[in-house]
Amino acid sequence: MNGMNVNLHIERLVLEGLTLSARERGVLGTAVTAELTRLIAESGLPSNMPTGGIVPSIPAGSIQLGHDNNPTLLGQQIAQAVYGGNGR
Repeated sequence: MNGMNVNLHIERLVLEGLTLSARERGVLGTAVTAELTRLIAESGLPSNMPTGGIVPSIPAGSIQLGHDNNPTLLGQQIAQAVYGGNGR
């Protein structure tokens, strides 16, 4: 979608049962934001996601955790689960 501006701010990301260092949490958060922004810019918003304003929570699909818990790959998987869990 050329010419579309995407501004995405994630205030809080809750992941239960996953232990990450402060650096890994930062990398993961950046990866989630980057991947969600990419998905929205390329394919648009999922049909049931409101445009503009604040969305208090977004349900996500499931992800598979690997043995290495690479925060960049994990962030991408989370973003894809959130995007895919919203009507796509």
